[in-house]
Amino acid sequence: MIILKNRKEIAALRDAGRIAAIVRNYVASHVAPGITTAELSELANKKMKELGAESAFLNYRGFPGIICVSVNDEVVHGIPGKRRIAIGDVVSIDIGVRYCGFIGDTATTVIAGISDTALAKLVSVTEKSLYNGIKKAVAGNHVGDISYVIEKTAKDAGFNVVRQFVGHGVGRNIHEEPEIPNFGEPATGPLLKEGMVIAIEPMLNMGGWEVEVMGDGWTVKTADGSISAHFEHMVSVGKTEAEILTK
Repeated sequence: MIILKNRKEIAALRDAGRIAAIVRNYVASHVAPGITTAELSELANKKMKELGAESAFLNYRGFPGIICVSVNDEVVHGIPGKRRIAIGDVVSIDIGVRYCGFIGDTATTVIAGISDTALAKLVSVTEKSLYNGIKKAVAGNHVGDISYVIEKTAKDAGFNVVRQFVGHGVGRNIHEEPEIPNFGEPATGPLLKEGMVIAIEPMLNMGGWEVEVMGDGWTVKTADGSISAHFEHMVSVGKTEAEILTK
């Protein structure tokens, strides 16, 4: 777990978060029917290099991709490849960069082309749950305060949060303590302290919360085949409000 105190560290981590956000937005803007997930990955790779960063995901625990691209019933950790995006696909883009020894980690979900109301609602509520969780990332609160409001936002809209995969601390490494579940009870879990850097990342399913890991050892899909959406911001816990480092 990293707690930012040094000005140099704060500046470097902010730069890493800013770069991750630029790459995220750049890739998301190119999601359209006909493009392959490998082509999206290559766009990310070129943009990272242009900005002086590198992928934090490539070869992490053996992961073979520059970024994660997960489509429809794929929740997270989709490996870019030959799959061609079709109209109406729900595409989650997860970006991790390494810059000057620090990590930038962020994700967004977009719909390719025309969407129906139900899919648009899923994406909108997932993003809303992220921002509701960020509001609770203040010193003196507990991780459970973030977890509870994310789950409540999802359930109030008729969706379920994935339980097997969670948010996490982040800084010099992709995954640090503490874990940030997307479900839980208020005033439980680790105490949040000013300067803590965490990645909050709700994953919401239209169906049940259960997921399965596919035969490639990475791609996570909903167990019932329902559509999923994923949003993530890296934030620094503040006295009265969190600073979004990947906005």
